[in-house]
Amino acid sequence: MNLVSELDLPAFDYSAADFSADRYHQQLAETRKYGWLAKSPLAYIVLDHEAGEFFLRSRKTAFPGRQLAEFFGVTDGPLAEHIDANILNLGGERHRRLRALVGPALTPRAADRWRPMMRGFLQELWARVATHRGCDFVAAVARPYPSLTIAAVLGAPYEDARHLHDWSTRVQRQFDIRALETSRDDIERAVTEVRDYVTGLLEARRSDPGDDLISALLAAREQGDRLSAEECVQLVTNLLAGGIDTTAGQLAHAVRLFAGHPGQWERLAADPGLVPRAVDEVLRFEPVTPFTARICLEQVEHRGVVFPAGTIVAVCAERANREGEDGESFDITASRGTRLLTFGAGTHYCLGANLARAELEEALAFLAPRTPGLALDGPPQLGGIEGIYGVDKLPIIWPGSSGMNPNHGPAPDVS
Repeated sequence: MNLVSELDLPAFDYSAADFSADRYHQQLAETRKYGWLAKSPLAYIVLDHEAGEFFLRSRKTAFPGRQLAEFFGVTDGPLAEHIDANILNLGGERHRRLRALVGPALTPRAADRWRPMMRGFLQELWARVATHRGCDFVAAVARPYPSLTIAAVLGAPYEDARHLHDWSTRVQRQFDIRALETSRDDIERAVTEVRDYVTGLLEARRSDPGDDLISALLAAREQGDRLSAEECVQLVTNLLAGGIDTTAGQLAHAVRLFAGHPGQWERLAADPGLVPRAVDEVLRFEPVTPFTARICLEQVEHRGVVFPAGTIVAVCAERANREGEDGESFDITASRGTRLLTFGAGTHYCLGANLARAELEEALAFLAPRTPGLALDGPPQLGGIEGIYGVDKLPIIWPGSSGMNPNHGPAPDVS
């Protein structure tokens, strides 16, 4: 057995000042040539699918939210309390109970219930930019669309969608190691604001229940007090924070990828039956969560390597997803046998995966026939990969435009 700290491992430092998201795939591919493990400033990076599954599913590992927060001095206050109560940081019976309560509202069948509403949101948003034949796709669709969807699922007013996205973006920065170091106050303000908002939303739904997730959670709370008031607030806060920024980023990456593969966009427009496979390929090729961290609760041994208790590993979904024949090619017609790690694995598999898939499927099915000749109208502005790998700006055009438009059309007003 070899102690992991004594191995001569290649370094992959995504916190380095000269690191850029547009070339991180190449850097990871080069690092992978040296083996299935690499080292970074805070964690050992697992670059292989089988090993990634092992660490994500192992009962000897857990999500290290508390430990990473403590490393950056977040030991008390609203952010520390939020991290401590986040369902990602819970285990055992409490975790199983909370997932069982919210799970029925997020099954594939439950997600399908919201598809007609998703189509309505897409039609409304697209109507505001369609005649311009060009827009900043992030501002026009990718950002407001999942915000409106989550508002509908939770039973929140649609006019609050803009605020929901803002809170989601800021709260999700708790998973960004740079942001924890530089923007703690802003993250903490967002946590406080969103918890106050959710508390008010719960009060409103208690007196006027509807056909939404919050009403279902409140009903569960009334049945033998299975859900405390604090747990209810925390669950809704987690879903609101985790279900917007991630989907917005994944949809923006999807359109960016198809703009670079026009033949596949044409094929998708001609054959809507390819939509589910297209979504799978986007999730595989450009995961919005490139790394998922785990901490070893006790000594873990894998492939002759010893990981002492307290060791943090980062499972690289980007490399794991691209294993196999022709894994570096984006192809919506290819038959892929590898299970995606984009949504994680094991007991902490993403609760909102079915809803996110439904949103992505509806969006691609809607957009493909309406944007023939989709192309970029300038370089995209990519976010960092440390937490949620999003897209800050994505200028696109399609035939009929008047050429390069510096404004890329108006962004819709969803307030």
